[in-house]
Amino acid sequence: MQLTEHTDIGLRLLILLGATAPRRMSAQSLAQRHGLSYSYVQKVVQSLQASGFVETFKGRSGGVQLARLAADISVGEVVRALEPHLNFVECFRPGASSCLLVGGCELTQVMLRAKAAMLAELDKTTIADIVTGSSRVPVLLEEPPD
Repeated sequence: MQLTEHTDIGLRLLILLGATAPRRMSAQSLAQRHGLSYSYVQKVVQSLQASGFVETFKGRSGGVQLARLAADISVGEVVRALEPHLNFVECFRPGASSCLLVGGCELTQVMLRAKAAMLAELDKTTIADIVTGSSRVPVLLEEPPD
């Protein structure tokens, strides 16, 4: 089971914003600190904003900041928002599966239980938990090299 890069980056941006909250950061700074392209970070920030995890502000004192406390954002909630389908196997995509076992295969039920268990585990952890439990977060807070 693998999350998309979009979700991975979204989680990393939320961790950095959680570590710097309530301060705003520019999308450019978020991109530099993570070694990512500015345009890609902008797309992820748009998804995070649409899902209610961040707020964006324009102008001289603009930037991105968490819309809620880091302790109120669970990792599971973020994954559900950024990975709305979580199609681990082809049979999770109704009408798009070429598998001959669709409709009578126990694998579908096993994978549905695994998905539910994974999300239940992710629901137990918040962005604040990640920030406080990660020894490498201070590296993100250092000024990136030019």
